[in-house]
Amino acid sequence: MIINTNTWNIIRYTLYSPGYDLIAGYFRGNRKRSVDSLDIKNGERVLIIGAGTGLDLKFLPKGCEIVATDITPVMVERIKMRSKKYGMKIQTMVMDGQNLKFEDNSFDKIILHLILAVMPDPVSCIKESERVLKPGGQITVFDKFLPKNRKISTRRRLANVFSDFFFSNITRDFESIVHNTHLSIISDTDAGFGGNMRLIKLIKR
Repeated sequence: MIINTNTWNIIRYTLYSPGYDLIAGYFRGNRKRSVDSLDIKNGERVLIIGAGTGLDLKFLPKGCEIVATDITPVMVERIKMRSKKYGMKIQTMVMDGQNLKFEDNSFDKIILHLILAVMPDPVSCIKESERVLKPGGQITVFDKFLPKNRKISTRRRLANVFSDFFFSNITRDFESIVHNTHLSIISDTDAGFGGNMRLIKLIKR
């Protein structure tokens, strides 16, 4: 039986936290591309869901208001340490991205990096993101999904038994996830690994 619960995510990412930057840092270029695509302005309110250790912070302008959340307390402590290192004042919270404790229409931009393929219910997360995003606001998504117009192979399903337990799900279809919202896709770019990594930008019309 595949374990994919909030409790398991807290356990495994607490264990992975010492080496997290070494692995997740590999995607530095795509993180920067993703954040840059939002064209964040001074004074805008930006939400990072599943912020990990805060690897996205260095790409954000210091003039924006940043709120960073993660379900793992150890990760949130590392975000705080990184923000101090960069001299950035940000708000950090231990919070479940599937159940955000923010008012409707609270943020101008939202960052979802390597989180929709990890959490148990990505549909809840994308719907919550839509709810707290202001009309006209944008979301950037960088993650692993099925390549566009590709069905899940038997080999991939079998590999996912291992992957979903230790790291993240590799069988998720982004189109099926976003279909549950009224968000519009502005762009969808191949971000490597044969189209399995994708960089997607959404807008709330």
